[in-house]
Amino acid sequence: MEPIKEPKPLVLLSSSPHMHSSNSIEGAMRDVILALVPAIIAAIYYFRVGAVMVMVSCVVSAVFFEFLAEKVMKKPVTIKDGSAAVTGLLLAMCLPPTFTVGLSIVGAMFAIVLGKMIFGGLGCNIFNPAHLGRAICLSSFPQQMTTWVIPATAMAAKGVDATTFATDAVSTATPLSIMKMAMQTPEAFKQLPSIMDMFMGNIGGSIGETCVPALIIGGIYLIYKGHIDWRIPVFYLATVTVITGIYGTIMGYPSLFPLYHLFGGGLMIGAFFMATDWVTSPITNKGRIIYAIGLGLLTSLIRLRGSYAEGVCYSILMMNMCTPMIDRFVRKVSFGGGAKK
Repeated sequence: MEPIKEPKPLVLLSSSPHMHSSNSIEGAMRDVILALVPAIIAAIYYFRVGAVMVMVSCVVSAVFFEFLAEKVMKKPVTIKDGSAAVTGLLLAMCLPPTFTVGLSIVGAMFAIVLGKMIFGGLGCNIFNPAHLGRAICLSSFPQQMTTWVIPATAMAAKGVDATTFATDAVSTATPLSIMKMAMQTPEAFKQLPSIMDMFMGNIGGSIGETCVPALIIGGIYLIYKGHIDWRIPVFYLATVTVITGIYGTIMGYPSLFPLYHLFGGGLMIGAFFMATDWVTSPITNKGRIIYAIGLGLLTSLIRLRGSYAEGVCYSILMMNMCTPMIDRFVRKVSFGGGAKK
């Protein structure tokens, strides 16, 4: 006679104690989208229809590929929680406004399937899905990923008709690319845009990374809502500023050198929206500080000594790999056992 099989439990519970929270995945994802609204508005203002096409194609594709993957894997469909839409939107923020719809769809597939579903879905991934998708796009389509254009507002100031931005865009170099050249030929520093243009986002770059005030407003909102820890963005940004400031002083670069690094590239969106990902960042306060300082060190090292002008994406992916080790070796305080560490 065959042994009687015990029924599978409907709910799996870990050891006590358990803490209840009123937060939900849907609510958290809704807040992330709300936090990105200022950056979305800025992206459309500066890059017009190109930004809209990239964002729509990435979001729709991300939701579709998560639905398809869950059907193939015979898992419950969870697209209503909004996590796929957030991944698609964050990926779009890291892409050039001239990225084609077809390549945006491919990037979303990489982000969802390879960055998220292959690990088991939300909460199981070890890498930030949006940045993994961006990294794969950069290695697969390097020319398209490094073709930057002058914002529509700057084109209008030059007397160029920017109403059809997607077809009339004018290529340009990003401030980080100019600084990389200037480190070899100091005369190139004169080609840098003004700090105000850098701060407001009136420069070439990915569609969601240029407008600093929009990203800071969104980041502060997430901190206020308790979705992210202020330690990660603050220590990340501070580390990059200190290291680039010291390096610039030693090398005799202009005094604004660290500010260009602070406002340029994907540092702001990476600090507030990518590095703070709940799944791939440490769970303790001390661990988050170590993680953030590591991010700053890697980003600065890649930007200052590497051949690649940007370093945020790869820094975050590398520190994502270190998160389990940080969580393991940073001491945790027992429940009810004193101050947080």
